[in-house]
Amino acid sequence: MAKLTNYRDSGVDYSVLDRVKREAIDRAKATSGLLSLAGAAEVPESRGASAYVFRAGGMTMAMVTEGLGTKSLIAQQVLQDSGVNRYADVAVDAVAAIVNDVISVGAAPLVVTAYFSTGDAAWYADEARSTALLAGWQRACEESGAAWGGGESPALPGLVAADGLELAGSALGIVPPGREPVLGRDVVPGDRIVLLASSGLHANGASLARAVAAGLPDGYATALPSGRSLGEALLDPSVIYAGFVRALLESRVRPKFLNGVTGHGLMKVMRAPTRVRYVLESVPDVPEVLEFLVRRTGMSAAEAYGTLNMGIGYAAVVAADDADETVRLAEAAGYRAWNAGEVVAGDRSLCVPHLGVEFADRDLQLG
Repeated sequence: MAKLTNYRDSGVDYSVLDRVKREAIDRAKATSGLLSLAGAAEVPESRGASAYVFRAGGMTMAMVTEGLGTKSLIAQQVLQDSGVNRYADVAVDAVAAIVNDVISVGAAPLVVTAYFSTGDAAWYADEARSTALLAGWQRACEESGAAWGGGESPALPGLVAADGLELAGSALGIVPPGREPVLGRDVVPGDRIVLLASSGLHANGASLARAVAAGLPDGYATALPSGRSLGEALLDPSVIYAGFVRALLESRVRPKFLNGVTGHGLMKVMRAPTRVRYVLESVPDVPEVLEFLVRRTGMSAAEAYGTLNMGIGYAAVVAADDADETVRLAEAAGYRAWNAGEVVAGDRSLCVPHLGVEFADRDLQLG
C-alpha cells in the first residue's frame, strides 16, 4: 500500500471540493431574491458561513445541511470484526456535524431532520443495529435541545453499497431576539481566542483513518499505547457544542466568531471575513488516536493541524474582557476550554509559534 502523507492520498482533495463549493455559493446567490416572495430576506454575509441565515416574520433563522462522511464504514467494519455495535455513536457524530454548524452563527438549534440512505432495505433487518442508530440520533437531538422533526430513509441499490449507510440531515436554528447572527465581521486586533476540546477524531478525517487501518496487520484491532483498540478510539462520539453556545447566548457575552474545527482543521479558526492574524499561544493535548494517525502517516505538524482537529473541537473569538467568562461558561456547561490565543493586526492568517505551524489566507478559500 502506498504511504499516506496527506489527506489527498486518502481520496479527499479540498482543492477540488472547495472550488465546487465556491461555484455553488455563487449560483446560490443568484436565487436570493426569491425569498422576497414570502416577505423574507437573507443575511448576505452568511453566504459561505457555517449556516445560511435569513429573516422572516420578525425572526432571524439559520439553516444547514451536513453529513457524517465515511465514519459509518468504520462502525460497520468494527461490528463485523468484533461484534461491538457502535451505531449509536456514529448517529451522535452525524447530529454533531449538523448542529455544530448551525450554532456557529449564534443560533439555538430548534429542529433536526435525518437522512439515512442504504443500499438495501435489508440493512434495517438487523434490529440491534437499526435500534442503536435511532437511539443515538434521539440522544444527540436531546443533548442539542432540538426536536427530531422527521426525515427520509431511502434504499438506493446500485448507488450505495448493499451494506452501506450514509448519514446526513439538516437543522433549523433561531437567533435569539435581541441578538444578531455571529458572522465574524466584528473581529478586531486585541480579541481573544477560546478553544474547546474535542473527544478525538469526531467526523473529519475518517477516510484517512480508514486508509491507515487498511495498511495495518491487525486493522481496527490494532492496540494503541493505552491498550484501547484503534477502532474503539476512532468511534468515540463527537462533542456537541450546543450547550456551550446556548450558555453564551444566555449570558452578557457577545461572541464575535464561532466555528467548529472540522474540515481544514485549525484553519477554520480563521474563517471569519476580517483581515486579521490569529496567534495561538497554546493548544490542547492531542488525543492518542490522532497522534497515532499522524505518526503512521508521517504528516508534518502543518499538515496534521490543517487536516485533523488535533484535540480542538470548537473555537470562539470574544472581546478580551469576555475571555475568562467564556471559559467559565464553557466549563460550567461541561466542556474543557482554554483562553488560548490573541487576534493581532496583520493579513488574514493563523500561526501556532511553538509548533511552527503557519496558515496563510490562500490556504482557506471557502466563499
